[in-house]
Amino acid sequence: MICRHCGTDIADKALICYRCGNPTSEPRVKPPAGGPLLNRPRRAQPPMVAIVLALILAGLALWYLYS
Repeated sequence: MICRHCGTDIADKALICYRCGNPTSEPRVKPPAGGPLLNRPRRAQPPMVAIVLALILAGLALWYLYS
């Protein structure tokens, strides 16, 4: 088989060209349309652990002051 990108003679069952690294066929699963997942911005998540700890500490402080 001949690589369609660089013209190198490669094995018939090759998945990628050993010289240029390009795939020899189309992917079976198409990547998501939004681009690579690593380049997408992360959604901001509230710091749940900090909020829970703050509520517990506030509750303990109120209990200590009023008992």
